[in-house]
Amino acid sequence: MLIIPALDLKEGKCVRLVRGERHRQTVYSDSPVKMALKWQSQGAEYLHLVDLDGAFHGEPKNIEVIKEIRRRLRISIQLGGGIRDMGSIAKLLSLGLDRIILGTVAVSAPDLVRRAVERFGPEKIVVGIDTKGDRVAIRGWEELSKNSAMELALRMRQAGIERIIYTDISRDGAMAGPKTEVAKMLAQKTRLKVILSGGISSLEDIMDVASLERFGIEGVIVGKALYEAKVNLREAIQAVR
Repeated sequence: MLIIPALDLKEGKCVRLVRGERHRQTVYSDSPVKMALKWQSQGAEYLHLVDLDGAFHGEPKNIEVIKEIRRRLRISIQLGGGIRDMGSIAKLLSLGLDRIILGTVAVSAPDLVRRAVERFGPEKIVVGIDTKGDRVAIRGWEELSKNSAMELALRMRQAGIERIIYTDISRDGAMAGPKTEVAKMLAQKTRLKVILSGGISSLEDIMDVASLERFGIEGVIVGKALYEAKVNLREAIQAVR
């Protein structure tokens, strides 16, 4: 199972939010590039990048930092945050990013997701399903849609998506433990590959997620627990091998 370190960008810095609230942030580094290199050196095979400014403004913002991270890293990178049109998807993939994560447009413009999968392939396009309560949150997590995670996941499968990232926003950045039962249900009922995000607080949490790999949980994203030294990335990667 993949353990994927998260790196959130805001105003060119590496930060973490609590439960997706833009004003509740902690700055962990003024150099996201150095932080990305640190996770690579500890054995990460994939990096989860989020352009928070992009998510809040509806278009990619931290492009120069993203370019530099891509230039310096040899591992795979997936990026989400404010990517809401075909031009942005094409531009970001042209930088050498491995996957683009679509969130808001999966709700507001599902046909765009279908066209993106047709044009770039299902390995390049991932849908992020971020929930508050039982509803999917969009537009920088500040607006609730009418969709449940299951409804959206099934619709995205019909659009050609093969992989989703499921996040319970109430647990994101709170180290409150992952919502494994929902992720397992999504994987079983949709047959999509699921990456779980939000709430990881310990190696035990990671092992709990790893026990679900046979159901279709292929990875777990770890953020604050790494930055607060609650999880050692190198040890966690060894533990799930």
